[in-house]
Amino acid sequence: MLIAQMTDIHIGFDPDAKPEELNRIRFRKTLDRVLTSRNPVDMLVLSGDLTDHGDRDSFEKTAALLSVCSFPVYPMVGNHDTRGELLNAFPDTPTQGGFVHYAVEHEGLRIIFLDTLEPGRHGGAFCETRRDWLASELTAHPATPTLIFMHHPPVVAGIGWMDPDADEAWIQRFGEAVSGHSQILAIHCGHLHRPIHATFAGIPVSVTSSVAPLVAMDLRDIDPEAPDRRDLITTEPPTYALHRWENGALVTHYETVDDWEVLASYGEQLQPMIREMFAERE
Repeated sequence: MLIAQMTDIHIGFDPDAKPEELNRIRFRKTLDRVLTSRNPVDMLVLSGDLTDHGDRDSFEKTAALLSVCSFPVYPMVGNHDTRGELLNAFPDTPTQGGFVHYAVEHEGLRIIFLDTLEPGRHGGAFCETRRDWLASELTAHPATPTLIFMHHPPVVAGIGWMDPDADEAWIQRFGEAVSGHSQILAIHCGHLHRPIHATFAGIPVSVTSSVAPLVAMDLRDIDPEAPDRRDLITTEPPTYALHRWENGALVTHYETVDDWEVLASYGEQLQPMIREMFAERE
């Protein structure tokens, strides 16, 4: 099973751009890559910030582009989104208690989609209600391998203007929910607009880079009172993730969506190398 993940699309950042806004161009290009890939996917996860302002027009434009997908699409809210407009555009998305969180199971893998939105707040949120819901979901399926998607990473990555504080209450509550649940294979996030790997409570955490323009790679301290002209956002190529679930193992691949040259192809000249590599496994 192949699970594609796109995150931080930010449709509507520049809605009046002609002939089309940059973020929509990048999204269309990334979606085309997924749809025409030699690796056909079984589902697509949209892990938050589908839009830039949470408005109906941006959500409807996003849903229209996704209407060609022949596989399930699982949308999530990010801090730039609004729950009501996401549900208007994707009316089949499950909710519980006013939160857009839900779980599905495919091929023996349980996939949990969390809601870390608090309207008006840039950073993450995870209240007692969401903590208890997640803990209940994990307790009810202790023997089922589980993958968690959430928009906000529960880690400090070193990008000062984007990071939470390590001791924020929402992170502590999330830690309480996942504590002691060994069936969790990984946590996959968005929000930071860069590819990042870390751990949380002993669980691998990966951040998939954005479809929209990326956050600049700058780990220096930043002073909110002293603008220093550093780069903040770049036009590095969009990225998506492919999470491969096969024979009880979960592996993640990332692909940047850009043009490149093929320097080697599998012909007779490289067949001896391929045969040697297979022979080493015996």
